[in-house]
Amino acid sequence: MSRIKPERLHLGDTVGIIAPASPPDLKGLEKGIQFLKNLGLNVKIGKSVKQVYGYLAGTDKERLDDLHEMFLDQEVKAVFCARGGYGTGRIASEIDYQIIKNNPKIFWGYSDITFLHTSIRQETGLVTFHGPMLASDIGQDDVNQLSMDGYLQLFEPKGLDYTEELSPLEVIVKGQASGELVGGNLALIVSTLGTRFELDTKGKLLFLEDVHEEPRSVDRMLNQLLMAGKLTEACGILVGDFSDAGSKRENTLSLEEVIRYYVQRAGKPAVKGFQMGHCNPNITIPLGVEAALDTYEKRLFVESGIL
Repeated sequence: MSRIKPERLHLGDTVGIIAPASPPDLKGLEKGIQFLKNLGLNVKIGKSVKQVYGYLAGTDKERLDDLHEMFLDQEVKAVFCARGGYGTGRIASEIDYQIIKNNPKIFWGYSDITFLHTSIRQETGLVTFHGPMLASDIGQDDVNQLSMDGYLQLFEPKGLDYTEELSPLEVIVKGQASGELVGGNLALIVSTLGTRFELDTKGKLLFLEDVHEEPRSVDRMLNQLLMAGKLTEACGILVGDFSDAGSKRENTLSLEEVIRYYVQRAGKPAVKGFQMGHCNPNITIPLGVEAALDTYEKRLFVESGIL
């Protein structure tokens, strides 16, 4: 499928906010909205963003309608997710992907939004953005400047050159690899297996991150990816942040031991330490673009995600 890069933003553009998973913290959301306005953007808010339906921001239909309406709205140039949580997998099979393909625009989020990054890219070819969200990240008092700066790449095509100037990097398997950058949250990637939206990693750079998963859980999920061929089919592996991953068990392997075991078994060039995921800062990367990993220089280059 041919790759579709969305158009860049301009001052005065209108952008939309949706909550396709869990309901956002409203105080954080308001701060996130003001952040977008300070960037010179106008904001439209989806009808279900402030709804609460258990652990979901409205019913499946309400959240689905918001997503469709934002992509159909010709005034809206980008769609930002307020937060993650849980729920995108519930609506993925009901999305009209032709609407998205016919109206390509910036789509932004991470965590549970990983399911939509994968389904949208594989169904339409649209490049999407894995980055900090408005309520859960940008709207927090301790948000890092690098997290906010990620939004600036939407105004001007510019690649990301990730070196140890951004964070310490550790080589797990030496080598060089280049290919399409895919991935995101480990638990959400595993949840695509066996479905219509199963993540395709063949010849691709696979990025992984997660939060609140103890080593045994990470072990189980990486083992499943390994047995499914997803680690060995990738051309390289990028290990992002795995925050709050401790174990209360008396006998346990460390997260470091678990990750190294599976990544080394995959045998593909791999580096860990990328500040991407549930961390502060949370550095934005486009998914679906070409990227190159060089372990000898400890460098990752990711091409721009916009036109």
